[in-house]
This record gives sequence, structure tokens and C-alpha cells, in this order.
Amino acid sequence: MLFDDTYRTIEKNSEGVFRDRGSRFLAFAYPVNNEAELKINLIQLRSEHPKANHHCWAIRLTADRSVFRLNDDGEPSGTAGRPILNTLLSHDITNLAVVVVRYFGGTLLGVPGLINAYKMATEEALKQAIIIQKTVNDVYNIQFDYLQMNDVMRIIKDDALTIISQEFDNNCSIRVSIRKTQVNQTLLKLSKLTGVIAKYENTL
Repeated sequence: MLFDDTYRTIEKNSEGVFRDRGSRFLAFAYPVNNEAELKINLIQLRSEHPKANHHCWAIRLTADRSVFRLNDDGEPSGTAGRPILNTLLSHDITNLAVVVVRYFGGTLLGVPGLINAYKMATEEALKQAIIIQKTVNDVYNIQFDYLQMNDVMRIIKDDALTIISQEFDNNCSIRVSIRKTQVNQTLLKLSKLTGVIAKYENTL
């Protein structure tokens, strides 16, 4: 199988609400790149909804969609985090977290009722979201001598690379983002320039 260097995620935060027998389920979807960002959002939600009974969540990360975590936050096991995650799976989106804040309405919903409520709340938040397609990009720091500026810039232009930052002095460096599937061809062109060094930094 060819490496798929595109993935679907959401453009910005979105919210949805689902109600069942007095209980309110408020779903908040966030585009995130790591668990630390989710923790910040959780802290904020807990301060905004201190009287809520549960703050359940699921997160899905990486372009190959292989990393995920979930948390039932006191709901019966498998009734909250798992249906939230399953909804993300069914929409084939990644690099996002959904937190569902529940206010208990006094009537027990039972396991099937809970699973449905967390799923529907997540669906409502995703309905409001703008789903976008992104490419997996590697960040490289290209270091070169000032005299080679034109050659390096030509490759950047020809390969339509995104410049993240640049410093021009006697020794110059440009940080660029290269789409994963074209990294090899770009590095090959750069390697033909004497003294130009391209160092891998990280993947976006």
C-alpha cells in the first residue's frame, strides 16, 4: 500500500448539543496535534462547567490515525469515550479531540441510552465543524551559503514548498515544510548543490 500523505481533520473548534430525558450532553470538538492541547481544553471546560457530572472524551492523533485515547470519566465503562471515538472513526477524521460534558437530568439512561447520547452529541458537534483535508509534511532546515541563495530559492519555488522561517546572513537557513510524498525528490535536488545541508526537524 502506498503511504497516504493526506488526512481529514476539522478546521476549527465546533460545538453540538444532545438532550435525552432531562440530561444535557454538550460536545466540544477541537483540532489538536497532541494530548497536551487536549488537557488545556479540558481544564478550561471544567472551569466553565464546574457543576457538570462528567467530562468524557476521546482523542485521535497522527496522519495514519493509529494513536487514540479515551476516557469515560466515571460513566459506566464503554458508554462514553468509546462511542465518541467510534464516531471519529466513522467520519475518518484525525488530529482532533471531542469532549462531551454531561449534566445529569435525574433519569438514568441505561447503557444503550448513554452510548447513543455520547454518539449523537459527537455527531452534532461534527455537523457544525468544517472538515478539511491536510497533507502530512516534514519540516526541514536548509542551511546554505549566501551565494547559493538563488539555487535554493529556485528549488523551493519549483517544488512549491512552504517557508516557515528564514534567516539570511553569511550563513543562511530556511525552514520549510515539504509534503511527505515529495521529500525524496526535493532532498535529491538539494543534495546536488555543494555545501547545502537539509536537516530533518519534525513532521506536521
